[in-house]
Amino acid sequence: MEMVEEFDVYLEHLCEALGHRDRHAGMKDYCRGLMLPIERKSVEPLAAHADPLHVRAKHQSLHHFVAKSEWSDAAVMDRVRQWVAPLLGTEDGCYWIVDDTGHPKQGKHSVGVAHQYCGQLGKTANCQVAVSLSLAGAGGSVPMAYQLYLPEGWAADPVRRKVCGVPEEIAFATKPQIALQQIRAARAEGVAAGVVLADAAYGDETDFRDGITELGLLYVVGMRPATTVWTSDILPLPPKPWSGRGLKPTRLRTAPGHEPITLKALAMSATMLYQKVTWREGTNTALSSRFACLRVRAAHRTHLSQSLRAEEWLLVEWPEGDAEPARYWLSTAPAEATLEQLVFVAKMRWRIERDYEELKQEFGLSHYEGRGWTGFHHHATLCIAAYAFLMRKRLSQDGLKKNDAQPKTPGLPKNYIPRGSPTSATPHTGFNPHPSLANRLHHRAKTAAMPLLRKGKWERKFVTQSN
Repeated sequence: MEMVEEFDVYLEHLCEALGHRDRHAGMKDYCRGLMLPIERKSVEPLAAHADPLHVRAKHQSLHHFVAKSEWSDAAVMDRVRQWVAPLLGTEDGCYWIVDDTGHPKQGKHSVGVAHQYCGQLGKTANCQVAVSLSLAGAGGSVPMAYQLYLPEGWAADPVRRKVCGVPEEIAFATKPQIALQQIRAARAEGVAAGVVLADAAYGDETDFRDGITELGLLYVVGMRPATTVWTSDILPLPPKPWSGRGLKPTRLRTAPGHEPITLKALAMSATMLYQKVTWREGTNTALSSRFACLRVRAAHRTHLSQSLRAEEWLLVEWPEGDAEPARYWLSTAPAEATLEQLVFVAKMRWRIERDYEELKQEFGLSHYEGRGWTGFHHHATLCIAAYAFLMRKRLSQDGLKKNDAQPKTPGLPKNYIPRGSPTSATPHTGFNPHPSLANRLHHRAKTAAMPLLRKGKWERKFVTQSN
């Protein structure tokens, strides 16, 4: 099947989730535009390339579809996952990757925009931040949930909420809380159970880890070096002896010599024995570093507990030549898991970084210029849908390179002037209301081909997981 024909089949597959046939044209035009190698992928450039001779009308149509139309993002994302999941290689290890990404934004009126940490810039800046949950396997990964983080100032402001169309049911939630909601939803939908991977911003939240365990899932999550744990040699004291009067003491106690140790202190002690582990082949060489693992128990709220928390794995990376360890993880992997398995699974989280890079550079994930809640999520859903098609195409044609099928960008009329240009308001010199009738196209030419993403090499190794 030709690629254009396959893409049309894919779009029909997605359109089944829109709920109304009048929305099909908007979905198809928007996604086709996202596949084109154009510099900017906001609504107006997409409209200009979808129908060059009727840009304003097409712009209004696409804007309504993405910013106003009431179709379900979750339903479309579910269709996207169904399309690409069979080729992700989850049978050789299934992973659910939690992460967030920032979108730099000027002004203060776009929904959720605030002065907060932006990963894209590597610093605190004016931006929007979205939390995502991705499904990953040996072959690749694709987001299956994506939600804007709404800062407390926004969540508590009824005026701004109304202007931007924030749904009433959306209350303030931290990023780990949003991620846990996404995981619960995926579990309820019957998505194949995966090992949850996340960085320290999520992993250091005890409630987040506990929520994952309650759902019957395993995790390998990043931790901060100041987090404290108990080891087999360092344990709290039992409850105080009962005097015979009052309530019987039940809480564990800390005392000098019986205090939890930080991950950093433990990682730098003689208890941890480091060895070199290679986890996959990189672009130019094998990726390897020094690692060590140890069974520990998280010490959070021990003084309020009657018993110790369950034992789990601590994994530490300490690159040779560095003054101190670089990364820490806690994992509920089985006790018989090997160091190599723990390292391989922990390093699977890097996939989401590549996904975001492609989504932003190739599909315009950060290009949406509207201010509303609905448009922000609809645009992201369609970007992910376009990305997922190329992900599946790449996986189904092993070795096909990204630019093997580069599409041609439809040409724009010579007199085309983008909205916002100072010259766009210049009065017409003539009075003929139909100056371009002779050149009007009677039908739209289809794009001949579409770009493909790069295919990497993945080692097939995974931690035993529960279903």
